[in-house]
Amino acid sequence: MNNTHAIGVEMSKPVLVIEDLTVSFDGFKAVSDLNFYLDANEVHVVIGPNGAGKTTVLDLICGKTKATSGKIQFKNIELTKLKEYQIVRVGVGRKFQNPSIYENLTVYENLEMSFPRGRDVLGALFFKRSEDVDLRIREIAENIFLTDFLDMQSELLSHGQKQWLEIGMLLMQDPELLMLDEPVAGMSVSEREKTAALLRKICQGRSVLVIEHDMEFVKLIADKVTVLHQGKILAAGQMDDVQNDPKVIEVYLGH
Repeated sequence: MNNTHAIGVEMSKPVLVIEDLTVSFDGFKAVSDLNFYLDANEVHVVIGPNGAGKTTVLDLICGKTKATSGKIQFKNIELTKLKEYQIVRVGVGRKFQNPSIYENLTVYENLEMSFPRGRDVLGALFFKRSEDVDLRIREIAENIFLTDFLDMQSELLSHGQKQWLEIGMLLMQDPELLMLDEPVAGMSVSEREKTAALLRKICQGRSVLVIEHDMEFVKLIADKVTVLHQGKILAAGQMDDVQNDPKVIEVYLGH
């Protein structure tokens, strides 16, 4: 009986476990004793006022910023001891606020460059465009609504399309955890709705962690919402519960 129970517990273990996470900059605690858990195939949105520590949490997970104390475990691998490129290799992908794409390359070439075998310029020069790569590029292009733009130079894309392309570049690496920082900032209403559909689709088979300010968008995508305030968790749960939490209304939604 106990063994069965243990297996059940193991299966439902979160993919990402953050415990007692603290980072101080010159004595200021940007993130303080944070405990945060992300499940498999879950879209988890982190919201909160400016300066709450949201982007810092992503920086800590991807290794851009080093924790002062605490642990960050992804699939039981301790990330605080790894370098940024090692964190990418264990399956963590991150998109920053501003799209970083190769503007002078076509959409197809951007996606091709992102295939794990073509990660650096040298790798891209010498790696053969095989059928599996081509299929993957076309599959991703369809997911990110850019099938008709594969031959277009990327600088000619709209702002929203550039955002999708960058998400596609991350998907080429097939990360198990995808982190997106304000993915719909500057998008039109129809682009936001398409992005919501995209995120609902790509969370089948991976976990997605999103930082967002747009509450309507959060409602469309979130399985769970966590509210950060001054580096600490103010509230967490379903969107409806969080929205109606008096503390959240006072600190964040009321403004």
